[in-house]
Amino acid sequence: MSQRLQILVSPGLDARIRKASQRHGVSKGEWVRQAIERALAEPDRPADVLARLGSLGAPTADIDEMLAEIESGRG
Repeated sequence: MSQRLQILVSPGLDARIRKASQRHGVSKGEWVRQAIERALAEPDRPADVLARLGSLGAPTADIDEMLAEIESGRG
């Protein structure tokens, strides 16, 4: 069974949604449903990206220290 979701959007956003749905040949509701599905399916959320970066084992330090090491040829 489907559930109704009602949201308020600005007139500008409504116009952008309408134009996008027309380009894709679907209703505004269908376009929004597809957009929500795509957003929820994206694996790379900011927290996930940061976690992946942290797992790389790359060197980290204060930026000034890292720049000094690079300039001195130790990096």
